[in-house]
Amino acid sequence: MPRVKRGVIKKKSKKKLLSQTKGYTFGRKSKKGLATEAYLHAGKYARQHRHKKKRDFRTLWNIKINASARQDGFSYSEFMNSLKKREIALDRKVLAHLAENMPTTFSRIIAQSK
Repeated sequence: MPRVKRGVIKKKSKKKLLSQTKGYTFGRKSKKGLATEAYLHAGKYARQHRHKKKRDFRTLWNIKINASARQDGFSYSEFMNSLKKREIALDRKVLAHLAENMPTTFSRIIAQSK
């Protein structure tokens, strides 16, 4: 059986890896070992932060809703509880958008939930 040399394939994989780590600092952009480790860590952090982004937005929506609800004399928890009791089905994203951009509409929702 003939001997297989990996020259072309190895160069191709190294070139692909280094193109993905372009812009990294120090040897992480030019040395294969360091670049591999940096690339794997970057992928791990990217996944974590994609999932953390959802938590961050929910927190932001809660803060916006709370700030607007307190102007009308409600706390966040009282407001959300009254929405559930009245069976007004609006999610936090929509409520936060209304609170920020359409305060009169948000005040009407609060009046309905009282």
